[in-house]
Amino acid sequence: MAASVLFSPVRIGTVSVPNRFVRSATHDFMAEEDGSITDRNVALFSRLAEGEVGLIITGHAYVNPAGKASPRQIGVHEDRLVEGLSRIPRAVHHFPARIFVQIAHAGRQTKEKICGCVPVAPSAVYEPVFKLMPRAMSHDEVKAAVEDFIQAGRRAKEAGFDGVQLHVAHGYLLSGFISPHTNRRQDEYGGSLLNRLRIVREVLHGLKSLTGPDFPVIAKLNSSDFLPLGLSVEESIEMARVLEADGLDGLEVSGGTSEAGLGSVWKGLRSTEEEGYFVDSASRFKAALDIPVFGLGGWRTFAVMETAVEARKVDLISLSRPLIREPDLVKKFRLREAIKSACISCNKCFNPRGIKCGDLAIATRKNQAIKSPTGKEGP
Repeated sequence: MAASVLFSPVRIGTVSVPNRFVRSATHDFMAEEDGSITDRNVALFSRLAEGEVGLIITGHAYVNPAGKASPRQIGVHEDRLVEGLSRIPRAVHHFPARIFVQIAHAGRQTKEKICGCVPVAPSAVYEPVFKLMPRAMSHDEVKAAVEDFIQAGRRAKEAGFDGVQLHVAHGYLLSGFISPHTNRRQDEYGGSLLNRLRIVREVLHGLKSLTGPDFPVIAKLNSSDFLPLGLSVEESIEMARVLEADGLDGLEVSGGTSEAGLGSVWKGLRSTEEEGYFVDSASRFKAALDIPVFGLGGWRTFAVMETAVEARKVDLISLSRPLIREPDLVKKFRLREAIKSACISCNKCFNPRGIKCGDLAIATRKNQAIKSPTGKEGP
């Protein structure tokens, strides 16, 4: 495995990543309620770097309190947070790993008690999962949101991160703008493909101008919304071409929204033939682009990941749940101590008290009960 293409370096913009494994952005429920970093955040990312993950992407960090999606979410919306944020890259950079911040705004996929406001969106389109009618953003508010993303990128650079990822997927604010289902505006931010993409392009241009050419900006982009009137893969590929021409440095291809009932984290193990369930779409993006393309979707088997990269369907392999169970999985692959992740895709890891493998926790409690003289589980 040490000679595998998966252990070869790859460049994302000006940054060299030591291997092809990516920890895909995953909300960890470990920050303080004000968005500041905790020791648990630092330990999480340090373990991933020690486990030899090539590129780590943080959980979505909100660029404005109105865009906070979840409790205990990382914040990157105020300068006071930079010092705390800097603890993460300092810890990660003890190892060869690189680390990006994913910057995001929840848009209509949040609740008033979380964001402290009526959730905002490109247009007032009812959100059936969160059971709310968002408020359509004014033109000035759209401009302000662009600046929020740009300043968040500046803070990420000041904190020592190696780059940022724009969250343009899964129905959040930027994803909402590019989707014809949620964007029904009549101004320059709605209607045509380029108009719907305008906000993302303005963010990208602003980031590149402020942070410079040596600070990579990548994006997580929906291939499809999985909604009848949502974004199609053909439109998404065209948008990706435009963003590449504007200076985007890499693209992670995902799909789905909460409303579609089919997000990016599909429950249940799949056959090896079905691993990487967004790769067929990602391969279409790779054929159209020159920048690195990240493939994700239920990867578990080393040989399957290796084949996808060897066949040039994708350039990098994005993992989430397997690295919650085994933060040292990449190292195990390199040392031939594993050929497949032990993750069973039960989705019990997304614990609001902090992400952790639920299946492993259950197995541990069972073992403790068996070993107990009384046959009862310990406290």
